[in-house]
Amino acid sequence: MSAAREDLAGILAALHLQAPAAQIDQLLRYLELLQRWNAVYNLTAVREPAHMLTLHLADSLSLLPALDRREPRRVLDVGSGGGLPGMVLAIMRPRWQLVLVDAVQKKCAFLRQVAATLQLRNVEVAHGRVEQLRLPGFDCITSRAVGELAELVRISEHVLLAGGAWAAMKGSVPEAELQALPAGIVHDIEFLDVPGLQAQRCVVWMHRAPAQARPGDSPAS
Repeated sequence: MSAAREDLAGILAALHLQAPAAQIDQLLRYLELLQRWNAVYNLTAVREPAHMLTLHLADSLSLLPALDRREPRRVLDVGSGGGLPGMVLAIMRPRWQLVLVDAVQKKCAFLRQVAATLQLRNVEVAHGRVEQLRLPGFDCITSRAVGELAELVRISEHVLLAGGAWAAMKGSVPEAELQALPAGIVHDIEFLDVPGLQAQRCVVWMHRAPAQARPGDSPAS
């Protein structure tokens, strides 16, 4: 077993995630593609493969148990960049439909190449600013790159279905950002345990208060 495969198997075990050999192969192949394209397109500031495994793959995988409890069917990854966490979620959960949005064309080209290479039929890549896109609704919106929570809500609320939630990945709890959330948006904090990472990570769950749910919204079909 290669060192990377062994390390990834340890990460999955620590997170209590099951993955057949084919999915592990896809995750490692994705990591290889990220390293190769990063040399030319500067997709991430992280360069070392071992650091990518922890800071990117393990970090994105740590969100999965929390998402599994909510059983989303359509997930939007805003500012997906190199595909984090969206591409990792798509690999691990082929029954979910993932739309990865980024405003940078070269990043979208990379995401499309990954989806084609790994034959991920549950992935759609959308180039543009999310607030300008007209897409079918989503029951979960993830983000690892959008800076302010209020900004994430502002640019993507029009595509969040009634009963849906935002899952914004953060380091330490962003108290100032929470205070700046728009009226009618409530939140919960769930701490994430990222294997191999000695730093605080959390996901900020946000959703509309019941009175804010829009009557015309309907669940995804």
